[in-house]
Amino acid sequence: MKKIYLLVITALVLVSCGGENKKNSMENVLSSNNLELLRQKRAEVVAEQHEANEKLKQLDAVISKLDTVKKVPLITTITAKQEAFNHYFEVQGNVTTKDLLVITPEYNGILTNVYVKEGQKVTKGQVLAKIDDGGLGQQLSQLQIQADLAKTTYERQKRLWDQNIGSEIQFLQAKSNYEAQQKAVDQIKQQVAKTTVRAPFSGTIDDVITEQGSVVAAGQSPLMRIVNLSNMYIETEVPERYIKDVTVGKHVDVEFPVLGKTVESNVRQAGDFINAANRTFKVEIGLPKGDNTIKPNLTAKLKINDYTNENAILIPQSVISENAEGEQYIYVVEDKNDKEEGVAKKVIIKTGKTQGDVIEVLSGIKKGAEIIKEGARSVKDEQTVKVININKDSIN
Repeated sequence: MKKIYLLVITALVLVSCGGENKKNSMENVLSSNNLELLRQKRAEVVAEQHEANEKLKQLDAVISKLDTVKKVPLITTITAKQEAFNHYFEVQGNVTTKDLLVITPEYNGILTNVYVKEGQKVTKGQVLAKIDDGGLGQQLSQLQIQADLAKTTYERQKRLWDQNIGSEIQFLQAKSNYEAQQKAVDQIKQQVAKTTVRAPFSGTIDDVITEQGSVVAAGQSPLMRIVNLSNMYIETEVPERYIKDVTVGKHVDVEFPVLGKTVESNVRQAGDFINAANRTFKVEIGLPKGDNTIKPNLTAKLKINDYTNENAILIPQSVISENAEGEQYIYVVEDKNDKEEGVAKKVIIKTGKTQGDVIEVLSGIKKGAEIIKEGARSVKDEQTVKVININKDSIN
């Protein structure tokens, strides 16, 4: 009888426990809508999670001691070196020359003769064209005759006066008449000279604009265009923020997209005046002589050197990351052993100017630091890494 009673009690306990477990199952708790029961269940799950994490840590610690073949990230590195860094900014400019001029007449009249053709080379002072003088030549001849007579009279009166013969008034009248006639001749000669068009400098006649026989007006009618390509330069406008950096002698790379040509030059003149309309100042870039493919008004792309650091540390921009505070950082390898294994260390850096794919590092790393390149985005601070294919060349 006692045995039967014991069996019944045991069965009741088992049924009660099973019912309690079923009652506390996850499905029942979630569907119960009982806030207190839900909080109790969550506390149980958190406790189980903490217990599992502790067990995982203990297992990992033992495995790391026993595992002789460790799986570590493979990375490549570059060595920080000090090298010259030249920064350039780009602007656009136009080719021009001071020896480019459209010649206009100094005298009104008919263009009677044109002595040159397009493409003809001329020298300074060479006669290019002739304008009808409108009778000035005849006036000059008449005045010259009168001036010659006045000169003869003056010379005779002077000889007599030197011998104390004649009156002083006669001598002075002869002298005054001669000087007046000579000034009149010189004035007409100046007028006649304006009827002859001469080359103001040596160069090439690029275009004959006005044909022979046309009526021309002084200072208004364009006769021809003359150009000299031996003294060309590029003129550009540079923003005012570069006024301290762009000085005479700074290096410039000049590219002519139309010609597919690039030449090296220097700043030959930097303006001191800021244009209030666009906040720029003018800069002149010299061009090599003898290249006849470069023409006035040709467009050029200019890369002007505005900053140079002879001992800069340069790194690829691709290895730089940024944290939530806006700080830039990279990873370097420290404590490297003979198996090329080391520890990745996060380093906060300050950067300067960029040029192409590289950037200047102002602080944070020193010469000789081994910087993680390939794999820089995947490693973590204090993580063990293995270095392969070390590139110790400078970064360009």
